[in-house]
Amino acid sequence: MGTTLCFSLILLITVTDSFFEANSITFWQDTEALREFKNGLDPNSVRPGSCLSSWDFTLDPCDNLFSDKFTCGFRCDLVISTMSRVTELALDQAGYVGSLASTSWNLLPYLHTLDLSNNFFAGSIPDSLSNLTRLQRLSLSRNSLSGSVPNSIGSLSTLEELYLDNNYFQGTIPLSINGLKNLKRLELQGNRLRGQFPDLSQLTNLSFLDASDNSISGELPANLPTSLVELSMRNNQLKGNIPANISNLFYLQVIDLSHNNITGSIPSGLFTHPSLQQLTLSYNDFESVQEPGDSSQESELIAVDLSSNMIRGFIPPFMGRMRKLSALSLENNRFSDVIPTQLTLKAVLPGQGVSQLERLLLGGNYLFGAIPVQLLKMRDPGSVTVRLGDNCLYRCPLRFFFCQGGKQKSLMECKRLGHVLP
Repeated sequence: MGTTLCFSLILLITVTDSFFEANSITFWQDTEALREFKNGLDPNSVRPGSCLSSWDFTLDPCDNLFSDKFTCGFRCDLVISTMSRVTELALDQAGYVGSLASTSWNLLPYLHTLDLSNNFFAGSIPDSLSNLTRLQRLSLSRNSLSGSVPNSIGSLSTLEELYLDNNYFQGTIPLSINGLKNLKRLELQGNRLRGQFPDLSQLTNLSFLDASDNSISGELPANLPTSLVELSMRNNQLKGNIPANISNLFYLQVIDLSHNNITGSIPSGLFTHPSLQQLTLSYNDFESVQEPGDSSQESELIAVDLSSNMIRGFIPPFMGRMRKLSALSLENNRFSDVIPTQLTLKAVLPGQGVSQLERLLLGGNYLFGAIPVQLLKMRDPGSVTVRLGDNCLYRCPLRFFFCQGGKQKSLMECKRLGHVLP
């Protein structure tokens, strides 16, 4: 029995191998797309020894990949493209049974990855790039490419990763990107993109989005892909409020919207989010923080940076009850009143099951009163960073590391905003 089965398996493999007539010619549209991409670049930017300088289209790209003619830049995969007839195969206990027709298959190499990052290539992206119909990863990062991001890029329906960061792309982000249904990662940071950010909520697989360091204006889209894990749009010109439904992005772990012009109140839902770990909203124009209530104890937040805004009033007490919070920066706002005891206890004597507050940055506000007694017991920094300089505190002697030389605001400056000091 064992011998029969072994023979059947060998026969099946041998017969199966005979199905395929391997075709080594790269899919013609892929070859043309590579050719036009190279021809569209400034030839002076294609340095000797670079990937593009080795592309010689007198030869087949995929069939000569990593030779001296096509040294690098892309990866090919074999794909079954045609089958002339259907063949039926069967196995029974006695071995191979059935008929085998004269069947012809074509195995065409298609481009799977195009990676030309970390060069100094100049020029624009040709529309022909959309002919790379089976491309899954496109990386043109850190070049000197310019012009607009073509609408035709939305035709790359199999694309999973798109890296266009750190170039000189201009214009608006095309809405056609919604055609990239399989896209998981989109990096557009470090360009000159402008205009309102499009609604990309149709990208239901997108987990990483970075459009930082551009000139994107308007409001943050009310609808973002619900699959997002990380959202970064720092250093743009965003304005308006944060949409309240951003807390409905249940998988979100990182938000960085720093260095924009966002106003209004910070939604309470961000502090009770089921998965959010890092919240960076510094250098905006926020004026207040919405209180989430007792549910803040279940917050997953580890780091919160609300520095350099215009937030007034008391430091919200709930921040001292966030069990996993270990870094809090509220510097350079307009917080007043005394320093909450809950925050200082979290930095000095956290309770059981509570993370220690390793960074407590409160400088540049209008906090007044005496330094909490818990902090006075800290004679050296140790593993905790505390900054209280440039406030309205009563005596902050030089010997305490967190006083930063004892400099506090003048009495006139402390009264300037109408704060009542004891």
